[in-house]
Formats: sequence, C-alpha cells, structure tokens
Amino acid sequence: MRARRSAASVGLAAFFGLFVVFLYGPMVTILVLSFQGPTGGLTFPMHGVSTHWFRTLWGGLGVVDIWSAFGRSLRLGMTVMVLTVLLSLAAGYAFRRGFRGAGLVFYTAVASLIVPSIVVSLGIAVEFRLLDEAIKAFGEAWGLAWIGDRFTTSAGTFTSGLGAHLTWTLPFGLLIMFAVFNRFDPRYEEAARDLGATPWQTFRHVVLPLIAPSLVGIALFGFTLSWDEAARSSQALGSDQNTLPLELTGLTTTVTNPAIYALGTMTTGVSFAVILVSLLLIRALRRRQARRGAE
Repeated sequence: MRARRSAASVGLAAFFGLFVVFLYGPMVTILVLSFQGPTGGLTFPMHGVSTHWFRTLWGGLGVVDIWSAFGRSLRLGMTVMVLTVLLSLAAGYAFRRGFRGAGLVFYTAVASLIVPSIVVSLGIAVEFRLLDEAIKAFGEAWGLAWIGDRFTTSAGTFTSGLGAHLTWTLPFGLLIMFAVFNRFDPRYEEAARDLGATPWQTFRHVVLPLIAPSLVGIALFGFTLSWDEAARSSQALGSDQNTLPLELTGLTTTVTNPAIYALGTMTTGVSFAVILVSLLLIRALRRRQARRGAE
C-alpha cells in the first residue's frame, strides 16, 4: 500500500514539476537571453553576458516609440485600477443590499468573460465608428462645420481603450467583492450602528478596514490585467495609440535581436513589482487589523 502511495506521489510530483517548467520556463528563458552579449542572437548558446540590449532598448527601437507606449500603458493601467476598485466596491455594496433586476445586471456584467476578447474589441471599435458618424452628422445638421473639419474620432486610450479594458477587469472585481461580502459578518455593522455611528462612519471605520486587503487584490487584478492586455486593445485603439503589449506584438515580426527579450523582461519586471507592492500592502493592512483587534 505504501509502495502504491509512494509511486503515486512521485508521479504527481513529476507532473507538477513539468507544469512548473512549462509555466515559468519561457519566462526564465527570455530573462536569460535578454542578457546576451552584443553579438548574441535570439537563441542559445549565449555569446557573453551583458546589459547591451537593455541599453539598446533605452535608446529606442527604430521607428517604434517604446517609451511613449510604456507611459500610455502605465497611465491606462493606473486609471483602470482605480476605476475597477471604485466600481467593484460600489457594485458589491449594491448587490449586497439587493435591488430589482440584480440578476440581469450581474449576468450582463460577467458575460464579457465568456465572449472572445477579439469580438469585444471589434464590437467596441464598430460602436465608436458609429458614434463618430453620429457626431459628424450632428455637426452637419446644425451647421457646425468646425466639427467636421477638426473632429477625427472619439476613440482613444481613455475612451474606447478604457472601456475595452474595463470589460475585462470589472467582472473579476465584482466576483471578488461577492466572495468578500458573502463572508462579511453584518454584526460588526450592527454594533457600530448601536453605538451611534452613521452609515458613512460605519463604512469608513468598520467595513472599509475589514475589506481593505481584498480591495488591494482587486487593484492588483485591475492593473495587471490592463497592463498585459492585447486582444481587447487591438481594435479599440488607433495605430498611433498602441499600448506596450501591442507594440511588443508588432515587434515580434520586425525585431530580430534580443532587444525584444529585454523589453519582455522589463514588462514582466513591472508586473512582478506591482504584485510585490500589493502583497506587502496586504500584509501591512492585516498586521494593522491584528493590532486593532488586540487593543
């Protein structure tokens, strides 16, 4: 019997090891190859070890403005993160209290998770093209010629792009808030109200500190999902408003040196940095709650 268990354990351990290699092997390979020497290529063996390709990346990659795309992705990711937290918190509170049509709203919100990302992106692109035509038609109908002369499109990073990313991040935030409030003990709020706290004071001093670690998790989801998103951005953004993942996708067909690996290492580093900061913040919040509970 022990021999059977031992054999099963070895098999499961081997399977898990292969899974880890499959999951993290490509990331480690790109990380290592990004430190190729100046004469190195896209494959092994390595020709020396240096930071040459990071310096090349810092100087730019030809006609592609990497740092503009980096800043655009960073600003968009931060905006998506904040909106995802605020909207998910408000929606979680609303669903907790209940309202007419809550089921329909919920299934509508999470439907985007099962629709292919490229279809969502195409739909948003078509929607904004129709909006552009409507704006131009309005200008012509009311004799506002300057609208037709100056107006190009309403699509952009913080219009169509922001909407496309929110269709991806909000369902995750909403599902997390459902899980949080399903475990939340309402007696804490009842005790606060019995002590004379107003609804806002109850939320500010009781509810918010208890759910703060979960909100940090939602913020982490919001930023990383937006930072890495390419499919939903592919049709919703203009060619001159590409995010970093779109530029990286385009560079795979034009750049034939390890500079593209250096870019991949940099973007992965940003994601891991955000995860680390989030974990440290969650740990600090939990310690704070523990100290308050001890007092």
